[in-house]
Amino acid sequence: MDTPVMAVEASEPETIRVGVRELRRSLTQYLHEAARGVAVLVTSHDTVIAEIRAPAPRHRPARRPGALRGQIHMADDFDTMPSELLDAMEG
Repeated sequence: MDTPVMAVEASEPETIRVGVRELRRSLTQYLHEAARGVAVLVTSHDTVIAEIRAPAPRHRPARRPGALRGQIHMADDFDTMPSELLDAMEG
């Protein structure tokens, strides 16, 4: 029977090692642990085969409306369809 072993390092985030069987039995518990920042190392025969952790926070820069004003230009004939293309589309 696999029993989780806690390994805590001062310079690294909290880590739990858990066997595959124990993970399957208590998946919800370990997902909650991962959500609160604990890294869950999944082992099989004392070899780490997977790591479960919360996703890194996504940093989105604040939008600045008008930041590209004056930098985007459209050609004068942007909305004009060439007649040969129009003829080809109409068959």
